Formats: sequence, structure tokens, C-alpha cells
Amino acid sequence: MVFLQLIRIRSKDGNFRFEFQPTADISELLSKVLETSPDADPSTVTISNQPRGNEVPVSTLEGRNLQALGLKHGDLLFVGYQTKAAPEASTTSTSAAVDSGSQDTSKRPWDAVEEDPVDRYWRSQEGKIPRGRDSRFCKHGANAMCDYCMPLEPYDAAYHTEHNIKHLSYHAYIRKLTPKASSSASVTSLLPPLNPLSYKVKTPCPTGGHPPWPAGICTACQPSAITLQSQPFRMIDHLEIASPEIVDRFLEAWRRTGVQRFGWLIGHYEPYPDVPMGIKAVVEAIHEPPQEGEVDGLTLGVPWEDEPRIRALAAQSSTPLQIVGYIFTDLEPTEEDRSKLKYKRHPQSFFLSSLEVIFAATVQNANPTPSRSSFTGKFGSRMVTAVLTGTEEGGIDVSAYQVSEQACAMVDADMIEASVDPGIMRVKEEDREEGSARYVPDVFFRYKNEYGLDVQKNAKPCFPVEYLLVNVTHGFPQNPSPLFRSIKYKIENRPGLEDQSTEDVLRQLAQLEAYDIPESSQGGDLQKRQVLARFISDWHLIAFLGTTGLISENDLRILMRAATVPNIESPTVLDELLRTEGWLTLMTFAQEVAPKRPSSSGLPSSSHAPMDTDIPPEVFDQIAREEAAQGSRSANVRVCPHCTFENTHGGSDCEVCGLPL
Repeated sequence: MVFLQLIRIRSKDGNFRFEFQPTADISELLSKVLETSPDADPSTVTISNQPRGNEVPVSTLEGRNLQALGLKHGDLLFVGYQTKAAPEASTTSTSAAVDSGSQDTSKRPWDAVEEDPVDRYWRSQEGKIPRGRDSRFCKHGANAMCDYCMPLEPYDAAYHTEHNIKHLSYHAYIRKLTPKASSSASVTSLLPPLNPLSYKVKTPCPTGGHPPWPAGICTACQPSAITLQSQPFRMIDHLEIASPEIVDRFLEAWRRTGVQRFGWLIGHYEPYPDVPMGIKAVVEAIHEPPQEGEVDGLTLGVPWEDEPRIRALAAQSSTPLQIVGYIFTDLEPTEEDRSKLKYKRHPQSFFLSSLEVIFAATVQNANPTPSRSSFTGKFGSRMVTAVLTGTEEGGIDVSAYQVSEQACAMVDADMIEASVDPGIMRVKEEDREEGSARYVPDVFFRYKNEYGLDVQKNAKPCFPVEYLLVNVTHGFPQNPSPLFRSIKYKIENRPGLEDQSTEDVLRQLAQLEAYDIPESSQGGDLQKRQVLARFISDWHLIAFLGTTGLISENDLRILMRAATVPNIESPTVLDELLRTEGWLTLMTFAQEVAPKRPSSSGLPSSSHAPMDTDIPPEVFDQIAREEAAQGSRSANVRVCPHCTFENTHGGSDCEVCGLPL
């Protein structure tokens, strides 16, 4: 008797049941699906054991049977597909379809957004928090599940409280706001749950009943009152610096000069497992822009002139990099002990000053995060603010923050300004003058008074900065494996302290004898090859070589990839670079800078042709005569062993000191 197993199919066309033999081919299942969905494109059909995520194209399972795929009696499969393209009836209908498609794209800008790889990763994952079997309450078997061991949602409040997680991650917050999709509705048909904050007056007014601001205003176009509150989520959950040496190298300028420094954090984003659906920023290098440091601050230009080149260069890495934030120092030695630092930033003073909060909001507004969960296609920012400041024990530590979406919206609306007190933010006055019009709605904040009661207070004219901050954890990996293996080359924009020059690069390449390193197929010293590979794996060196004009953009791209490959110890890692014209040009100049090797004989070998064939023979004869005359003169000179005077006479005593030669 042949046993038939029941397979359930659920698609947007409904629920279906089919019977198959366990050895039936996957093509039989596909034919049944196409019978229930005549408009489906066979090449786009996917199956999954979950309503969302883990979709596998059926075309990749060709030749496998149901039993080999692990399908059992009663299993439920979720089927997805794309409909076939309708045939073109006429030129008019085609143009109409194009017009309607462009209108749909303009009405739904979030559909065309290209998100970061880490966002695409979390959208493809279930994201739930797994739990093990509870020995006290679970009474079921190993393959069963109950309320005490079933996975939790990534936004579960009890889990966050138990693990001391203050903020929801960005994707956990999206999951919390997104309604559950029914079996008959596709996820793409849902509206985005996020809408960026805006405290600006809507111009023109949606009602169209009055002149635009500042000539007129109504309840339809004016922003609502603002109540400052702690942000429940954060765009970035953790800041990880790939190696402690990166920070030490950045601190060298302050240690040698005593003035503060600023740098942009170059890195990438990765999933952060310690927070449900979390994201961390991994810093691989610190690029220092032009700046003027002072003992108590610094002057900086934003954006700086070299920013587009640096962003393009970072994106060429084997792991594409970008600017993930910035870091600055706020260090001041104590008067009693110059080896210890003042503890300036603490709960009784401030964490970020009001001016620093406005700068952070400006940077975050200029670097929004692409998001398919926002009506505008952009939401928030992942730019991190890191501060190197003194600790309570007198050491140095990193503190990381972001500012809230309310802070970014208030800066965008020109509503707030810095105050003399670093822990206090001022609210600007309303201005109705043409050209500088500013509408400031009512701003409130809540706090607990001395009696423990929750009190609401007007934020005008000022309020504490802490209402605009979002804490970000930070740390270093236990086993550092930075993308750039070297940080020894001179850092940019440190005039008088570390001056970069082409001659210095050529001299270091000559010391490594880089011009004698061939491709791996031609043999050579493996140790020299690895030393050279580590030497070029330096962000500051690569960034400087891009300004010399000796290496083209394409060759610089190859250099960047070779410097950031994971297996830098491989013998073939430099092969592509060694064939580029830019590298050959560098090696030509490096060979000229290298010290000349002593020849084994005084006369040139007859097997080597002269390199300078264009020089007339009489020039060589003149050089030879001058060298011969100089040699004869040097042969008659006797150096006094007492005063080192060069005596040319034939006597036995020195002409200067009179002592015997």
C-alpha cells in the first residue's frame, strides 16, 4: 500500500491541500501551485515554512524530492510569486502603463529605497528572542512549546528590563509599530509605520485659505505643541572600535601638543547580538579633517573640502566603509597631578554641552538613514558622537551618544540655541520678519519634583540638555581583527607634527625593497611580501596616495581592496596591485630614492647596455677626465691624524699644528 502525504499550500490566492508521494519531485508541487495561480511567473515562485522570511526559489530545488527536502505529512508551505507581465496591447497602453508606474513610484518613494546591508539582513530574519525549556513549568516533550519557552518578540518590555536594555533597537521598534500581516494581504501593501518629525510651518497651508507664513498661520499649518520625552528607541545600539591602537594613535596629537583634536569615524555596520535586532557601528579608522585645535576647544569646517573623495575611497574597501560618526577630545590635566585628567562630564555637570548637541543634530540631519519603513524613504541617522574625556579615577575613556529625533527636528526648525551653561539649552524667540521668519510652538518637559510627583513645566526660555540625548554603549573586541593592519604612517592634517610627503613614502618603500618583490608566480621572499602587504594596509597612507597624482582612481581602488582583504597573509594578495601602472610608477621613483648598491667590480660589465644612450660620448669622456683628476689630487693629499687638516705638500710635518704626519 502506497502512503500519500498531505501538503498544505497557502498563497495570496487562498489555502489549498494536495496529496503527494514522499518521493514525488519538487516539479509536481510546482505544477500544483501553478494550477491554483494561473497568473504566477514560474521562475519567481518561492516556498517557505514561515509567513515571512526564509523564502527559497523553487528553481533552485530542481531534481530534489519532497522527502529529501524534509517535508512531512501535514506540513504547511507559504508560497510567494510575482505575476506575469501583461502583453503590450498598443503603444498607447504601454505609455500609459509607464506613466502610471512612474506615478506609483513618486507616490511610494519608500519602495525605491536601497537600504544598508544590515537593514536588509534584519528584514530577512524573524528577529524573535529564543528561550530554552523551563525545567519548572514546561511539562511537554522536546519537540513541543508552551508559553514558558516560546520565543519572545524583539520588543518585549520584560526582557529589556531584565537585561538592563534602556532603548529598543531600530528594527525592534519597527516590528512593534508594524501590524501583523494577514494571510490574504502582502507585506508591501502595508503603509510605512514611521514618519519623520517636523516642527516647521507647512507652506503653503493645506487649506489654502490664507497667505503662507509669516503673512498668515492657522491650526492646519502650524506645528503642534512639543512635549520633550525620552526616546524609546535608538538608531544605533553599540559603538565598537576595532582596535585600541586606533584611539591611542588619535590621542598622540593631544599628548604631544595639549590641544584638542577631532576626527571622523570610518567604519561599517554589523548586527549586534546583545540587543534584540541590534546594530553596531564598527570603527576601522579615524580620519582627521583640517582643524585648528585649542587647549579648551577647536575650530572646524563642515562639510570639509575633501569629504567626497574620502567617502568614495572608503566605499572601495573589500568591506564597504562609510562615515559612521565622529570623535573629539575634551581632556584637561589636573593642577595637582599632571598625569591625571579632570572629571568634567558627569551627572552633576553635563554629558554633552548644548553647543555639541546642536552640532550633533546638524550632522545627523545631513546624514539620514535610508529606510523602507518611512513615508519619505529616510528616517533618523546612525551618526554617533564619541567623546574622549577624563574619568573619575583620572584616566581616559570613551563616551558615545546620539541626539533624539526631537533634537534634530528642533535644530532643523531653528528653534534652539546654545547657552553659556553647557547643560542648558535655550529656546529661541519667535520671529515674523520676512526672510528670517521662525515659528516656535509651545515646548514642555516633564520631571519629578522633590515630592516624587510627575510635573510638566514650560521649556521656555531654557531646559536641560539631557532631554535630547540617547545613550549608546561602546567597547573593544576581545580578539581584535581590524581591517587595516597598520596605523604607523603619518596622520593627515597635523602640520608641524606629522608632515606627509611623497619623498617619505618612497623612502619607506625603498627600505622595504618593494621594487624587488615580484608576483607570487615568480617566487620571491614570502616574508618581504607579507611585510609590504601590512605596510600598505594603512588608511592614512592610502588616503595620502590619493592626493599625490601618482596613482589613478582605478589603481587606487585596487590598492584599497588589496589593503583590506581578510587573508592578507596570502601570497597572491598583492598580485593584482603589482601589475598596475600606478604601482610600477611608484616603484620607479622608489628605486631612484634607494641607496645605490656597491658594484662587484670597478668596470661595468660588457653584457649591460648603457641606459643613457642619448648622451653624447664626449660628455662621458669629460666626466671620466674630471674623475681621474680628482682621484690624482686625492692621492697626493695627506690628512693630519691630530687636527685632520689636509696637507698637500711633501713635508713630514703638518702645516697647521706642526705635529708629524
